[in-house]
Amino acid sequence: MEEGLSENETTDFCCAEKFVLSYEDADKYWSVQEPTINGMLGGFGNLSTIDIQGSEKFLIPLLKKIDAPSRQKAIDCGAGIGRITKHFLTKLFASVDMVEQCSKLTAQAEILLKGNQKVGRIFNKGLQDFEPEKELYDLIWIQWVLIYLTDEDLVSFLKRCKKALKPRGIIVVKENVTSSPDPEPDHEDSSVTRPEETLEDLFSRASLRIIKKQQQHRFPQELFKVQMYALRPDQ
Repeated sequence: MEEGLSENETTDFCCAEKFVLSYEDADKYWSVQEPTINGMLGGFGNLSTIDIQGSEKFLIPLLKKIDAPSRQKAIDCGAGIGRITKHFLTKLFASVDMVEQCSKLTAQAEILLKGNQKVGRIFNKGLQDFEPEKELYDLIWIQWVLIYLTDEDLVSFLKRCKKALKPRGIIVVKENVTSSPDPEPDHEDSSVTRPEETLEDLFSRASLRIIKKQQQHRFPQELFKVQMYALRPDQ
């Protein structure tokens, strides 16, 4: 699951407190979407290159620091059809695993990434159930997918990710944030976009500290603001 770009202009939302996320409904939504870059980005496929460029500008400087993670093993969480794995992560890391809940999307990813020797395992699981192997990953990349997790499952998943990091490893979250003070639910795909402060509080609850924060630029103004966070365990 990788979409979540558009800021819905309608106000036909229930209060965030009453909105209940459904993993089954989210899976159903993605199972009928077009398994292409345009489908993954909610009709904004033209922004894929800009998105990747923004991610490169954020991550590459981190990989050059003295305490940088190695470039051996990464995982793409909420990988969709493998857009980020193919165009970004496999260019920087020796091996990249993928995890994605929707089986239709993982099937397409296997086709699109066939022959790419840097692609490792593809896990067909929701992040709420995914248990990464301990101390395996130098980078855990999580983009446009935390909007589908409840607060409790989000914190629990990040705690598991923390244990899955190698020494000097980092978690990167790239996610929509709302400009309003309250979370904004989307009934169509069963997601909720959180304010920055709420998202950062969830990081803190998972005992993660922010070592770098940067906004994605060059996106249309009518879309949600997108923030990138590099996280490490809070020692």
